[in-house]
Amino acid sequence: MTDGAGMRVVAIADADSFVKWAASLLGSVPGLQPQLVLVRTPLTVSAAQERAALAGTGLGVGDVTRLDFDRVADWLEAQRPDVVLLAGRGPFVRLLGRVVDALPHRPVTVSGLPGMAIPAQRGALDYRRHTDLMIVHSHRERRAFAELAERIGVRTPFALATLPFARGRERWGGDRLRESAAAAVLAGRPGGVALAERPEERIPAPVRRPGATDVVFAAQALVPARPEERAEIAAVLVRAAEADPARRIVVKLRSRPGEAETHLDRDPYTRLFDGRRPANLVFSHAPMATALESAAGLVTVSSTAAVEALAHGVPVIALDRFGVQKSLLNTVFIGSGLLGGAGEVVAGRFRRAHPAWLRDNYFHPEAESDWWDRVQDLVALRRAGALPHRAVPAARGGAWHEAWHRASVLGRVDRTLTGRLALAAGVPATRALSALRAGRRQTGQSTWTDPTTDYTLEPNPFQDSIRR
Repeated sequence: MTDGAGMRVVAIADADSFVKWAASLLGSVPGLQPQLVLVRTPLTVSAAQERAALAGTGLGVGDVTRLDFDRVADWLEAQRPDVVLLAGRGPFVRLLGRVVDALPHRPVTVSGLPGMAIPAQRGALDYRRHTDLMIVHSHRERRAFAELAERIGVRTPFALATLPFARGRERWGGDRLRESAAAAVLAGRPGGVALAERPEERIPAPVRRPGATDVVFAAQALVPARPEERAEIAAVLVRAAEADPARRIVVKLRSRPGEAETHLDRDPYTRLFDGRRPANLVFSHAPMATALESAAGLVTVSSTAAVEALAHGVPVIALDRFGVQKSLLNTVFIGSGLLGGAGEVVAGRFRRAHPAWLRDNYFHPEAESDWWDRVQDLVALRRAGALPHRAVPAARGGAWHEAWHRASVLGRVDRTLTGRLALAAGVPATRALSALRAGRRQTGQSTWTDPTTDYTLEPNPFQDSIRR
């Protein structure tokens, strides 16, 4: 990767997963000394979440500045960065994009998503379409977003990065080539298929650690959405704990009481065990990398933690108990060999991913990641005055729409009268519009139910407002 010395780069973020992603991404560039700005919104990380997010990234608390939204423009003008990485949910990116656009010396703007992004969602692209570059993390994602962009008539430059959490491949046992993996598959690994030989590809190999017996469950806020399904997962974890009292079942949580997450968790697992929690079923708020140090396997529905586990040599079960569909965000695992049911979780029969899937999904060779080269090219164009200005357009609804958008992102932090009035009028209107769209999805064909594509056109089905 090209050296980053002399480049002034600032990441602007708020929520936990975006803070971790931004710090990890920028921390991977040799010689770069990035700064991280945390804008105060309802999603902004606590001090404890910040420490967990920065762990292992190379950034420390001294690299972080917390600012109210109204101070961001002056701070950026004083710093005059070459690049601003906008790291937040879509409305956050759009709001801060307008701030950056108004700077006298506009920097290059970069955006992206903090984890696996299959299916590629229209909203994710729409909100980021006016940044100079959008980062994706796999060849499959690049194809999916390119197809989506063509479908909706958007011209957004994409660049490939290695997902920061897919590093740590020194644990893979790099001299083990694909033939050994194919042999293991043919010898009877669950879900195995024969694969064409391509010896140049390398795959994760088992790593044995003394005392690594934990089963780590990566909890998610969005999926599964139905409370009874989440309760069913809790029951499976209890069964797994009771089946082997010598191992710990670790429920890895993203937030403590009073803290926010990127997505709203309406049914946290801390409430789902009804007093039936065995002593060896524990909750953890440690960084995922720390939890994986003592893990014999990881369980999830569709968390990016699966990629992080594979990178650390930890096998995975992607739970398919409720099906495999876009609304569960788990179609990315089709063909991976990682899908498994409750019985596999209880028995501890964890899976290793098929090499062909790895190559197309997050474990491409580092040399194929071109995002930093693309960023440097854009900075050179900017310094030469030749970078086209991809400005975020003004809201179609004028000042009231702008006030609604700002208040929607900032929540109670926005104390303006216009913001309060816009929310008072806009919340009922948006709820009605969401209900109308949901009704249309139920009566018509939706790309959320189309198994032949890796993208969606309709709004996502999750009730996940930024307002908390």
